[in-house]
Amino acid sequence: MDIFFEIHQDLPREGPGCNEATRKAFMMISAMPSQPLILDVGCGPGAQTLELAKLSEGYVIGVDNHLPFLKQLKTKAREARLSDRIKTLNGSMFEMSFKEGSFDLIWAEGSIYIMGFEKGLKNWRHFLKPGGFLSVTEVSWLKENPPQELYDFWMRGYPAIKNIQENQALIQKCGYKEIGYFLLEEKAWWDDYYNPLEKRIQKLRQKYRDDKEALLQLDEESYEISLYRRFSEWYSYVFYIMKKQDMD
Repeated sequence: MDIFFEIHQDLPREGPGCNEATRKAFMMISAMPSQPLILDVGCGPGAQTLELAKLSEGYVIGVDNHLPFLKQLKTKAREARLSDRIKTLNGSMFEMSFKEGSFDLIWAEGSIYIMGFEKGLKNWRHFLKPGGFLSVTEVSWLKENPPQELYDFWMRGYPAIKNIQENQALIQKCGYKEIGYFLLEEKAWWDDYYNPLEKRIQKLRQKYRDDKEALLQLDEESYEISLYRRFSEWYSYVFYIMKKQDMD
């Protein structure tokens, strides 16, 4: 894990995303209170956390289990003069103890897979106020019969990956009304994630040129990037925006 965090420290983002996509997803939500309380689960260094504070004029709690990411977020919030509206919580998404009905909006870019899409939808629902909103990105198949190499990679890393239609069915099953969805554009994978990640990997290959275990980890990161470069038509992160429904 030490080399993993060295690879990923101080990157703009810890997964595919961009401010334009965050704004687009947020603007799809109507009837938001003027100063909503927002929970950003698995916020990482907080690019989207900052954007949510700017867009909503509300209060955002960023939760992450890696303290250095939260320190990055605190620094950025202070520089943007948003410290009064952004708070951080160092903890696991599996152990959140907020009161039922606490939040107007729960946000999770690139993090719900850690819990699993269905489990995340179910577990986080009770933290939402009646009629509250949930917006997440989830890696999803775009076409059937992906190349075997790509299929094997995702079966090893995230065997719960589903297509858009299957995820839409889970949204309804778990007590939400779908507002809409859209695919992240390719630039959301490259500009703030894969491009800076590749540069970091190149530097660390020199530092760890005699460390076989570290080089294996670097190879795994490079392999993930190469798969997207070759097979991006088969899968993408998809923004799913939904509203909590009364299940009675």
